[in-house]
Amino acid sequence: MSRVLFLLLLAFSPWAAGQSKAPPKSGQCTACHGADGQSRTAVNPILRCQHEAYLVTALNAYRSGSRKHPVMNSIANTLQPKDIASLAAWYANQPGCRK
Repeated sequence: MSRVLFLLLLAFSPWAAGQSKAPPKSGQCTACHGADGQSRTAVNPILRCQHEAYLVTALNAYRSGSRKHPVMNSIANTLQPKDIASLAAWYANQPGCRK
């Protein structure tokens, strides 16, 4: 997806406007990363307040297989580009995150 299209998706995403309802595919993330992305274990990375572009890059890398982790590769393969954009925007814009 082109960078311009990605930025447009983010700009008009309800999560960019601070919507509190989690995106539909976030349930796949909850078991390991917590309901708000604040993982409670050192093994699982914290998603909450990560940079949006980093989360998009990481999920795309898991999806393509260039970043290896069997569980994440499997989950990322269920995500479409719009899912990745909405998840990244939602985790990056949790309440209390610095902008």
